[in-house]
Amino acid sequence: MTDFSTDQAAGRRYTVNLSILFTELPLLERPAAAAAAGFTAAELWWPWIDAPEPPSAERDALKGAFEDAGVRLTGLNFYAGRLPGPDRGALSLPGEESERFRANIAAAADFAGSLGCGALNALYGNRVDGTDPAEQDAIALTNLQLAARAADRIGAVLLIEALNRAESPRYPLASAPAAIEVVDRVNAETGLGNARFLMDLYHLAMNGEDLPTVIDRYTPRTGHVQIADNPGRGAPGTGSLPLADLLRRLDKAGYGGWIGLEYKPGDGPSAAAFDWLPPADRAAR
Repeated sequence: MTDFSTDQAAGRRYTVNLSILFTELPLLERPAAAAAAGFTAAELWWPWIDAPEPPSAERDALKGAFEDAGVRLTGLNFYAGRLPGPDRGALSLPGEESERFRANIAAAADFAGSLGCGALNALYGNRVDGTDPAEQDAIALTNLQLAARAADRIGAVLLIEALNRAESPRYPLASAPAAIEVVDRVNAETGLGNARFLMDLYHLAMNGEDLPTVIDRYTPRTGHVQIADNPGRGAPGTGSLPLADLLRRLDKAGYGGWIGLEYKPGDGPSAAAFDWLPPADRAAR
């Protein structure tokens, strides 16, 4: 089994993605389940798939679930359509979906800020038939500037993520350099400097990128890291990625941010999907 001993993991901060783990439970029960598994931090995709601006009572209930469990919200996606599902974000889409994204910006930032969340992830969105890619990129840049300003208002970073071509063939940010280019463009336009790269090692591995080179080159511009093994998007040790070595390389590169556990739990309950990580290393220090 991959070696994630306490000494190797010293100082790392892990956060559990409650949109892909513990999904066998109702949403409001997941923060407590993460706490029972030993974690003190969690992240989420936007949990109201059809509601960019959900009723305040629903937002308050989820906020209370985090607070009651003693779990910190460390990352939140802006509205991105159907996740999991065919959608890969909304901010670059023309028409109604882009309007839904803009309507969500304040709601997502306010909810994240109410829980001290320091990172908001903006998925770029798929290419659309019949629409010029340049038009989509212009829409994206406008919306990302709005999102960056909303994130800045709550003291958060704006994350830009690369996905993989096999699972998201119409998503244009399918490499680390492509995502970094957008990060740089947003920072140049806003002058805020709070747009950062979301380094998802699973997606980058699926794209065949040289992960040690990506880590060495882009860690200083990275605001968040997510992991899953490959193939299969399972827990570390279920595939062939040398995740322990890659995390050590991130340590040496100076990364001190959150490491999101964004993997599928397999056939068993989610609580059984953390055997690779010693209990003493699950709670954030």
